[in-house]
Amino acid sequence: MAPVGGAVLAGAGPWALLSRCCGRVAVARLFGGAAYSSLPAARSGEGQQREASTRRRGRSPQFIRSHAPPRTERMTVDQDWSSVYPTAASFKPASVPLPIRMGYPVKRGVPPPKEGNLELIKIPNFLHLTPPAIKKHCAALKDFCTEWPSALDSDEKCEQHFPIEIETVDYVSAGTSIRNPKARVVTLRVKLSNLNLDDHAKKKLIKLVGERYCKDTDMLTIITDRCPLRRQNYDYGIHLLTVLYHESWKTEMWESEKTEEDMEEYIWENSCSQKNALETLLRIKASENVSNVTKEEVLASEVVKNYRNSVIALKSEGETENNVSQYKESVKKLLNIQALP
Repeated sequence: MAPVGGAVLAGAGPWALLSRCCGRVAVARLFGGAAYSSLPAARSGEGQQREASTRRRGRSPQFIRSHAPPRTERMTVDQDWSSVYPTAASFKPASVPLPIRMGYPVKRGVPPPKEGNLELIKIPNFLHLTPPAIKKHCAALKDFCTEWPSALDSDEKCEQHFPIEIETVDYVSAGTSIRNPKARVVTLRVKLSNLNLDDHAKKKLIKLVGERYCKDTDMLTIITDRCPLRRQNYDYGIHLLTVLYHESWKTEMWESEKTEEDMEEYIWENSCSQKNALETLLRIKASENVSNVTKEEVLASEVVKNYRNSVIALKSEGETENNVSQYKESVKKLLNIQALP
């Protein structure tokens, strides 16, 4: 008889083999009988799963589900597009009945088709904002809107009652976030003629804002982009306009000490040019024995008005060729100097 740890036990009768492997005992009959094992039951469960998966893979074709045709082949000509794309969504090639192609052409061919095209899925689209869909949205929102005021029937009346114009821009871009930093920028526009300003306040406000004021259009433009949110920039712009308005009405002590050289623009009244022109004309009238002429009549004459306009343009706009030419002609008419032969 062999030892217990051997491979065979003599005199075992019908049992011929007793093997010990990794702590597990297996006993088998000598003549092809059933095998018994002390292995865990999970092994047999795994075998059943493999057999079941094998049976599933080998099933007959009559139980395999066929793929449904794309929606584009089942669409009618009068398809309601708002039911296909009711809201914003990625591009769906099976729902868009258009031969769209996008991407880099391969081997000098045409761009890839829409089926499985990732480039069409990446970018945003406006397939949900077609004109009929927008009309439906407007019809749904109409019950929540009020009628436009009948008094505001022109742009002039709107500007009169609502002088401040606010401009913002919304951006649609392909990126990791739907928010664009440029959308926070707020532009505020208002005409100075619509504000309650006197001559002093208007000149001071123009001096404070600098290049933000356009003299040709009389428009003040304030652009705010310091704050991270659009609402914050809007409030900041309104705050700046309020501060500028109240500050322009203030009169400081040093403003009363301003001389003619400190003025923002040339003032003809009580200026040296006015006094010199008046004295010169009065002397000319006196030399011609005309004594019944008043100062008001001299200042209201046409030659003095032309001389006044030319001097103001020369002082305010600078010595351009046109201004110098106008000044020359006005002086010749003022002094009644005829052209030399």
